[in-house]
Amino acid sequence: MRLNASAPPRRTTPSLLVATLAAALLLVGGLLVLAPDRAAAADPLLSRGKPATSSSVEDTGFEPAKAFDGDPATRWASAEGSDPQWLRVDLGTTAAVTRVRLNWEVAYAKAYRVEISADGTTWTTLATETAGNGGTDDWTGLSGKGRHVRVYGTARGTSYGYSLYEVEVYGTPDGTTPPTTPPPTTPPPTGAFTVVAAGDIAAQCTASSSSCAHPKTAAQAQRINPAFYLTMGDNQYDDARLSDYRNYYDKTWGAFKAKTRPVPGNHETYDPAGPLAGYKSYFGAIAYPQGKPYYSYDQGNWHFVALDSNSFDDPAQIQWLKDDLARNTKGCVAAYFHHPLYSSGGHGNDPVSKPVWRILYAAKADLVLNGHDHHYERFAPQDPDGRATADGIVEIVGGMGGAEPYPIETVQPNSQKRISGPYGVLKLDFTDTTYTWQYVGTDGQVKDTGPTYNCH
Repeated sequence: MRLNASAPPRRTTPSLLVATLAAALLLVGGLLVLAPDRAAAADPLLSRGKPATSSSVEDTGFEPAKAFDGDPATRWASAEGSDPQWLRVDLGTTAAVTRVRLNWEVAYAKAYRVEISADGTTWTTLATETAGNGGTDDWTGLSGKGRHVRVYGTARGTSYGYSLYEVEVYGTPDGTTPPTTPPPTTPPPTGAFTVVAAGDIAAQCTASSSSCAHPKTAAQAQRINPAFYLTMGDNQYDDARLSDYRNYYDKTWGAFKAKTRPVPGNHETYDPAGPLAGYKSYFGAIAYPQGKPYYSYDQGNWHFVALDSNSFDDPAQIQWLKDDLARNTKGCVAAYFHHPLYSSGGHGNDPVSKPVWRILYAAKADLVLNGHDHHYERFAPQDPDGRATADGIVEIVGGMGGAEPYPIETVQPNSQKRISGPYGVLKLDFTDTTYTWQYVGTDGQVKDTGPTYNCH
């Protein structure tokens, strides 16, 4: 908790301390007698209700203006798991700022700067924190002149984002209104949206069993409320019959079926009625929008490719993929299918996916999502031959949607994080130029946060 921004006190001897205190009391007493109004005065609050912008917003209801509305129950919250983030206010006039008071929510900044600017473009530091611990930071004794004040977070104190109940800026306005550069929109990266993903989902159990996991992952997925959901196969165990889809998957993940864009796994091929028969009957045109179990669609500046890895030996699918990527006009590409090329789990690496990786890599694809192994794992960018490279594809295995977990067995090169045991979902955050993600457990806790990557 920050009380002020003044310099630390100097050491004094007891006799000198007594003399100093006495002199100070006399001085203060004289000031009170000579100028009582000046001694009691405080600089006015300048920021209440003023226009505010931010680098990002976690969700509706957490807009930047909430940190300047004077209501201690409302707050601004940034997107989770990403640094840096900032919040700024336009005071409407140039002012000499002397104090900034910050009231943090649980998601506080461990390191941040308080900055001031005349035009909203060039910033000067008023105060710097490098070991924040949340609560209230009251920066007094500041000296800066400008129209815009910004809190610029550089390191989060938690795995979440940044969140402020209130920011109060105090000072003396000089009555002038200099020209200003219009503030950026919120958030500056356009086309932002969130997707929830998981694979290996519905075991043959219901919420009546405390050990049944897919009702819990569905509940967490629904709480996130993304733009859409996608699945990475083995949506229904064991043989993916239509009756099983109706009895189990439909009771949980089926609640948002209309917003789901699935792909099949190997268990969808075990249906006695025929490979993918129950899968196709249950999802219908959602899974076959182009008449095949593979398809593509766009969201923002992203092109998503949904593939059937059970039939990567089908020349028709491979040719369709090449043609689809050649037609793509979006700047970022994500693909998802069941069988991972690289995995540290029980199934391990699956070379069936390598030809597809080669096509994706040649098209400068950014992200591949898989299931099959029942754990969470993320890899550094790599090429189809497993060589780490900055222009490589990021692969995430997300097979913890509800089926029994598999242990980690042989850790693969370029594997950065592995979690087996806690069930959960992937929360993927996209903008027109970047992507990042979190692995969120059924308890709502973030188990891992991925880096923020720029699209190729």
